[in-house]
Amino acid sequence: MDFSFTRIKGGIGAARGFLSSAVSCGIKNPDSDRLDLALIYSESPCVSAGTFTTNKVKAAPVRVSQNHLRKGAIRAIVANSGNANACTGLQGINDANEMCLSVAKGLGLKKTEVGVCSTGVIGLPMPMMRLAPKMPELIEGLAAKRGNDVARAIITSDTHEKEIAISFDMGDHRVRLGGCVKGAGMICPSMATMLCFITTDANISSDNLRKAVQEAVEESFNRITIDGDMSTNDTVLVLANGASGMPRMRRNGSDCNKFRKALSWLMLELAKAIVRDGERVTKFVTVNVKGAKTHLDAKKVAEAVCKSALVKSSWNGGDPNWGRIIHAVGYSRARIREELIDISIGGKAACLGGLQADTPMDQLRAAVAEPEFEIEINLNQGEAEYRMYSSDLSPEYVDFNRSEYAYWKQARKDGLV
Repeated sequence: MDFSFTRIKGGIGAARGFLSSAVSCGIKNPDSDRLDLALIYSESPCVSAGTFTTNKVKAAPVRVSQNHLRKGAIRAIVANSGNANACTGLQGINDANEMCLSVAKGLGLKKTEVGVCSTGVIGLPMPMMRLAPKMPELIEGLAAKRGNDVARAIITSDTHEKEIAISFDMGDHRVRLGGCVKGAGMICPSMATMLCFITTDANISSDNLRKAVQEAVEESFNRITIDGDMSTNDTVLVLANGASGMPRMRRNGSDCNKFRKALSWLMLELAKAIVRDGERVTKFVTVNVKGAKTHLDAKKVAEAVCKSALVKSSWNGGDPNWGRIIHAVGYSRARIREELIDISIGGKAACLGGLQADTPMDQLRAAVAEPEFEIEINLNQGEAEYRMYSSDLSPEYVDFNRSEYAYWKQARKDGLV
């Protein structure tokens, strides 16, 4: 960011006027005591904005939250891990609505003021017999500074919780912005299998917040990919309650522009954290495409390279195989000329004018041996650029994703299938 800010503790609970809570329901495993149900609540009315998966197969909580957001501001978010409540038919919609209604009754809100999110295994009914009895405890446990509990409760295949918070000046007032995110697999642009919750005590209109969220998501969560798979449950929800005491931001004013930059920076940091914690990932790779005729051409090239299983496998093996990169450029459907393409790996030229550069192979191997490196692809045809963040694809990723449906055994015991 081009203005000063301070990293602070608290994650989703850092902003003033927000309370949070988390409990263990045993949603996926009744013998487990890990946190798997979370609640975020604004003590005062707030404005809200969100984005959701573009997958045509949408989970019940996505459909319910989209409907509630269209009807007005969301003031509370209830979220669970362990079960996606996706492809569960009318019963799934009823269960998502029941989760919202339980929270609304406990907090004195309208049902439409509650957003609901789920993440986990697709296709199994929600074990409401274990979740519903925990709702009173969840609501009673609401408190300040429990943001980390929320971050821990929403993770699935993540290896650790991911949260961040910052504070910065807006005129004479100090504003706080905090968030948490989950996501490690089924990560692909146009949102990913991820949940992201952000709170702020900034005073911003719903229209300005909606625009800021859309811009920030496009520059962050829509720029990452791990395995090229798009989920059914992706959700980003942002709540702003104005508890900092600052006056309402003017549209396109300096404070509004500053807030948008802060939100974009925070979302990008959370997005990068998802890639770094990808399922059995060993490399974090930035792919920067430049010199394209149009923004769309640059985006097509970046996505083709970042999604290529061949390219990602070479990164895992420490192989600086620029041939796999240029072949992905070629099938991206972007307007390119082979003889103009330059590719560098870790700042070292690998391909110039579509031909092998004279950089010693040992230097290129050293570049891809690093845990983090950058691939630059210059199409030399224009001024448009596009940047994405990706990872390698490991044998361990395949092994890890072979056994998810072990959860169906528990579902049979519960009489859900």
